[in-house]
Amino acid sequence: MSSDPCSSSRQQNGCFAPGAAEKKFIYPVTFVTFRALTLAAALALAACQSQGDQPDLPGNPDDNRPWSEIAPDETVRFTGTEPFWGGHVSGSTLVYETPETPEGTTITVDRFDGRGGLSWSGTLNDGAFTMTLTPGDCSDGMSDRNYPFVVTLQLADEMRSGCAWTEARPFEGPAAP
Repeated sequence: MSSDPCSSSRQQNGCFAPGAAEKKFIYPVTFVTFRALTLAAALALAACQSQGDQPDLPGNPDDNRPWSEIAPDETVRFTGTEPFWGGHVSGSTLVYETPETPEGTTITVDRFDGRGGLSWSGTLNDGAFTMTLTPGDCSDGMSDRNYPFVVTLQLADEMRSGCAWTEARPFEGPAAP
């Protein structure tokens, strides 16, 4: 009997085994595995569907208007730590600052007004830049400031968290941390 797992006469399409002379692959998907994957996909899709008038869901599921707490021409200031970053965005212009670039890097962004917040997307240093803003209490963890907005920044493959404020919705706490 051969020790090569690819030699079985039942393996019509081959297999992939370490050390095998040829690159082959096994189809280990059984009916049970297929059903489990199908069920997982169905549950994931169901989680994205509207739940009608269930009282534990935020907002009105019948309200499709975009979030409007920050006007398109209003300046949003944002800050984050680990590593330190920040900047501001107004209209389609975003300035992203780091300790290495204190003057900031200016990029053009597209704004999206969702049901629960905003996002801005563009390109920074040839990588994808996407920043989302949602209402919520936020602390930078370094100062005694409390901010009215939570920011999540996706820079290429790196995810960062931070806080934001506007002139109409300022942070609370000392002016200089």
